[in-house]
Amino acid sequence: MTMGVLHGVAPQPFDTIVPPWLPGTARFWTYASGVAELAVGAAVAAPRTRRLGALAAAALFVAVLPANVQMAWDWRRRPWPYRAIAFGRLPLQAPMVAHALRVRRKAG
Repeated sequence: MTMGVLHGVAPQPFDTIVPPWLPGTARFWTYASGVAELAVGAAVAAPRTRRLGALAAAALFVAVLPANVQMAWDWRRRPWPYRAIAFGRLPLQAPMVAHALRVRRKAG
């Protein structure tokens, strides 16, 4: 949920990774994804909504993949520590989706 708050209080870094092909402004997508992260986090935290929240988390992890790809592309010529961060995020999406789906099954 911390990242969701950061989308609202320090949006500029998130704006920079919004793919340019998305309609609307980068700031809109930054705020929208921050709200989504907060809502998903709250849903997963509450036992009554955990199953639906975990499914929403899996969907959110898939939905933010284009931003992570954009970040990797934009950072491809930066020094290696930055590239490692940007490219390292990409393969982490799959285990995060899988974990969210496991949480959903267990909450059933």
